[in-house]
Amino acid sequence: MCGICGEIRFGHGAMASTAAIERMADCMAPRGPDGAGVVMRGRVAFGHRRLKIIDLSEAAAQPFVDTHLGLTIAFNGCIYNYPELRKELEAKGHVFASTGDTEVIVKAWREWGTEAPKRFLGMFAFAIFDRDSGRVALVRDRFGIKPLYYARGKDWLRFASTLPALLAAGDVDTEIDRVALHHYMSWHAVVPSPRTILSGVRKLPPATIRVIEADGAITDSVYWEPSFERSAEDAERPAEEWNELVLESLRTAVRRRMVADVPVGVLLSGGVDSSLIVGLLAEEGQEGLATYSIGFEEAHGEKGDEFQYSDLIARHYGTKHHKIFIPSEEMRENLPNAIAAQSEPMVSYDNIGFYLLSREVSKTIKVVQSGQGADEVFGGYHWYPPMADANDPAEAYADAFFDRDHGRLATHLAPEWLADRDASREYVEEHFARPGADDPVDKALRLDTNVMLVDDPVKRVDNMTMAWGLEARVPFLDHELVELAGRIPARHKLAHGGKGVLKEAARKVIPVEVIDRPKGYFPVPALKYVDGPYLDMCRDALTSQAARDRGLFRKDYLDALFADPPAHVTKLRGSELWQVALLELWLQQQGI
Repeated sequence: MCGICGEIRFGHGAMASTAAIERMADCMAPRGPDGAGVVMRGRVAFGHRRLKIIDLSEAAAQPFVDTHLGLTIAFNGCIYNYPELRKELEAKGHVFASTGDTEVIVKAWREWGTEAPKRFLGMFAFAIFDRDSGRVALVRDRFGIKPLYYARGKDWLRFASTLPALLAAGDVDTEIDRVALHHYMSWHAVVPSPRTILSGVRKLPPATIRVIEADGAITDSVYWEPSFERSAEDAERPAEEWNELVLESLRTAVRRRMVADVPVGVLLSGGVDSSLIVGLLAEEGQEGLATYSIGFEEAHGEKGDEFQYSDLIARHYGTKHHKIFIPSEEMRENLPNAIAAQSEPMVSYDNIGFYLLSREVSKTIKVVQSGQGADEVFGGYHWYPPMADANDPAEAYADAFFDRDHGRLATHLAPEWLADRDASREYVEEHFARPGADDPVDKALRLDTNVMLVDDPVKRVDNMTMAWGLEARVPFLDHELVELAGRIPARHKLAHGGKGVLKEAARKVIPVEVIDRPKGYFPVPALKYVDGPYLDMCRDALTSQAARDRGLFRKDYLDALFADPPAHVTKLRGSELWQVALLELWLQQQGI
């Protein structure tokens, strides 16, 4: 797990700027505290910050150059099946100088070209330069677990693992993208790729290979797409068989993510997803497993932790459990840093939880497994059941998920910042209309798994863990497990209040008290109610000179939010004030 960056120059005699590379790499130092490197080849230069997880020697340092093959790579992520791929490549005559997964990607690229990513099991974003053709390829994993942002100038293209790194290099158009702003305000801060909130920065979509020729010509190809089509046999398969298939596939996914040359722990919320990971690791015989949970102070009578469940699992499996309690004052002091660590503004309260949890975890371990993705893959959210009989799936989805519709948004944004169309609703309708998912629930699961999940929970985990040089692995996003889940009829997923098939599989592994409990989350009640010093923080940001000059929001809307924050909550029970303040705070943190 690392940070990568690069610059490609176009035109005769053009030379890449190592100064720009160094600024980007320095900005990403927390992602890779164990090493740094820059390689320049005329008009192409790559930079890298390294977190040592696999092959801890300098033989695996990056950017990695294979002079024999004429390939240079900057890679972020982990290829879990790299030992198997290495054996296959050695049988084809390839000779290796290191023992890690980076060099496996290089040899695989030479052997199979753009077909190589289809063979990779893991999370990855990489750039690879072919000396002989002058071609650069940018590649992102199937679920966008590893980020990859880029900016384009008249005669250059830069890329990086974080948006702030591109800003550090300079020459970026920082105008607010009105369509992205529409998404942010409508879709609970989700901004689908390739857009970001800034007009001058874009992100490579998941499962995409972008080939950039020496003259600047670009070709994109998608190497994987989810399917929700199922055979007649799958449609009639009994629930018990699905439970067994899911459990066996999840066992494989968890086992794959144990590969490392350092210990692997678990972020244990106490919910069924993270508890199941602990149980399966115990099945694999892992002893002395380190687990980590976090809690916050109560606010307005709302409990700020779920320690009773995480403690139960920790005792049951005898883990080395770390229970971390964060006082309200400490959370408030760290909020600016957590916001600054976001590559894009993310409104979920979970961010500060993951940020502070990652800070503590990184003191004792470098790699953890986490339960993100289970709700999107197996149907755990409350908006899926109402869609089962929806006549208008897009309307049902928007009604359950969107924070506000286009008409109401017009009363919140200043007129000059309102998109000229209902861009968010159009996006959902277009996505739902694509072939491959006929059932309304399947349409929502496909959208959430491949769009919402990528640009909210997955991005949140990457940003907050990597702010402290911690690698997080997400077994529920093993693409073979997700392909299996796509074949399961919606009725099995919606059973038992959601995630039915996963809950029934879990009963074979973990205590039922955790399975039958109410659905939990990272509770951060102080941010949900926004009063006292948190209200002062929001008001100060939104009434600052920078905010007034920007003029994103209508004054009457802000005044109403300041007057009574609890009266303005979204359908997902989020604070509207925190949503708009978070955006302004993020822009100010990035110096925009």
